[in-house]
Amino acid sequence: MNLREELTNLVKKYVSQSEDKGFYREPLVGFSSAEDQLFRNIKSNVGPEHLYPQDILPEAKTVISFFIPFSESVVSSNRVDEAVSTEWAESYVKTNTLINHISEKMIEYLESIGIKAATIKATHNFDEKILRSGWSHRSAAYVAGLGKFGVNRMLIAKAGSAGRYGTVIMSQEISPDKRAEEEYCLYYKNGSCLKCVKACPVDALSIDGFDRFKCYDRLLDISKQFTDIGLCDVCGKCVVSCPLAVIDK
Repeated sequence: MNLREELTNLVKKYVSQSEDKGFYREPLVGFSSAEDQLFRNIKSNVGPEHLYPQDILPEAKTVISFFIPFSESVVSSNRVDEAVSTEWAESYVKTNTLINHISEKMIEYLESIGIKAATIKATHNFDEKILRSGWSHRSAAYVAGLGKFGVNRMLIAKAGSAGRYGTVIMSQEISPDKRAEEEYCLYYKNGSCLKCVKACPVDALSIDGFDRFKCYDRLLDISKQFTDIGLCDVCGKCVVSCPLAVIDK
């Protein structure tokens, strides 16, 4: 078994063995070159605050991206009304913990075979003044060919858009995956849908833009409802309203 298969199986193993495995479907794993032109242009494409892979690991050769898609039951629970479902909130918190655990286990494995590796925590790695992150897991996953962005600014992968992403950077080179050419977002594909825009409770989302401050204010309000779960600044209405929130591969 080669290294690509070992790492892919590692992600799948920890998701399938999770005590909350009912929250998930089978994860996806993608690989990109740390020297990819999209990473070289990341500051102009995403934002000047975004880091290069080499800022996280100076010896960076490959960026490993993985996507843990939510189950249909988790997604359906958050479609009911404007309120955020407890199941959706719990899945967010527990999946962030799972992503960090998987990343740590991957680094542990890689270092055991003499490969340097580093990660970026699953969430809350952003500047609260500008609400921008130093690392976008979704952008890295796009570079790795896991999916394409929709109007809702979410990455729509082959398994859908509802789920969470993680990143590990390593010093070993692995051939990169090809990026998707097909558009998944129905609006970008044929001008239809826009259910995500209509579903936003605070009108933070439009075809041409995204008011991250309006969105974040709602997330902070919601977090007050789930203080017993943990830091839970979630909404997800723009995700679950998408017809492609869950795609059966």
